[in-house]
Amino acid sequence: MFEIILLLTGTIAALSTFIANHTLKLGAVKASAGLSFIVALLCLLFDDIFKDDLALQIQLVFFGASFVGMVSKEIISKHYLVGLGGLVFSAIYLNTSYFFEGFGGALGTTACISVIIVFGLRIILNKRKQKANF
Repeated sequence: MFEIILLLTGTIAALSTFIANHTLKLGAVKASAGLSFIVALLCLLFDDIFKDDLALQIQLVFFGASFVGMVSKEIISKHYLVGLGGLVFSAIYLNTSYFFEGFGGALGTTACISVIIVFGLRIILNKRKQKANF
């Protein structure tokens, strides 16, 4: 259940940041920081609901996945791909976060890797679609 919550958190974080950035025109930094602040505040207010360090992990995953949502529309324009990027971020975080222990920039690096994976997947799928049309 712990993993499912964090996978959903990453997906929601990326999507909500992308929407706040591009639809609400808040800008990437304000969208990420504002939504992350709200999530952190909610986790602090309702910390009795969460077991162990789930509240901390939700905050970290949300903040890191919000970096995925900061992506430019020229790179990734589809909402489902941004959501997939958040999901990829969460999966990488869950499986490799202990490697980055003590290093700065782990969340941003993981977000960058997630965007590159989704961007590459989009290119591969577009090429396959073009070949199928010939």
